[in-house]
Amino acid sequence: MTAITLGEATARALGAVRIAQSTPARTSPEPRGRRGGLHRTGAPVRRDSIEAGTFEEMFFAVPAKGECDHMLRVARQALDAGRRLARIERSGERTLTAAERALAGLTASAVRVYEEICMLARLNRGRVYPSYDRLAAVTGLGRATIARALTALEAAGFLVRQRRFARIEGHGAGPRYAQTSNAYRPTLPQRLLSLLPRWMRPAPVPCDQAQRDADQAAELAAMKATLSAEELAGVTVGGALGRALAKLGAALDDRQRESQIGPQPLLTSIYPMKAGAGLDGRQRPA
Repeated sequence: MTAITLGEATARALGAVRIAQSTPARTSPEPRGRRGGLHRTGAPVRRDSIEAGTFEEMFFAVPAKGECDHMLRVARQALDAGRRLARIERSGERTLTAAERALAGLTASAVRVYEEICMLARLNRGRVYPSYDRLAAVTGLGRATIARALTALEAAGFLVRQRRFARIEGHGAGPRYAQTSNAYRPTLPQRLLSLLPRWMRPAPVPCDQAQRDADQAAELAAMKATLSAEELAGVTVGGALGRALAKLGAALDDRQRESQIGPQPLLTSIYPMKAGAGLDGRQRPA
């Protein structure tokens, strides 16, 4: 069986669901993005965007009970810690590390936006994709402030953001695409937990539980090593992406099986052949 990593299979599958590289020729000038770069579809779609409806089942995560409230409390404590670090840097006492500088970049507006995202994650079972206008209307902030707040949250590690595009109807040959709302997943940055008060940090994992987790991970890795590429995609990833990876794995399995059909006999052997003997080692009649 051809061994492929999950990262390679995911990259190939996502490459299949992204927009095609070729676009029909146009006589009018091609529209350009905000940064002046020409998008490969000729449409105003941002870079690193994925088609809506093709990855959300793997991207979104249902928060546990009380998890959103805990993340919001951590974000508020991080805001206070960031302000203290900013005062330390302004006073010239020392230079902040990259993690401390990201924490110092948090603002009250960013925490307010994070509060709205956590509330949507709790109400919608992790499916969060509000538009900038929606966030601006709920929080009372401007679009530019919303953009800066999302960038600060993403840099600090409190947020994972994925740009999306959607197909739209248009005249002429070929599909049309337009940018739609981003997908968001609130998270807790592990690198910043050491900067928070001790009562806000998670308790360390007991040694016996860590050993059980390590044994379980080793058993799972051994089990996955015995699966074919199609079976590995089926048990690892679900939804549309899992089906695409399963098709890719089935093709790889078929190619591997075809390469093993009708193997040629070995013409050489480690044992010396007697004079007049055949390939099977038996003596031929005179």
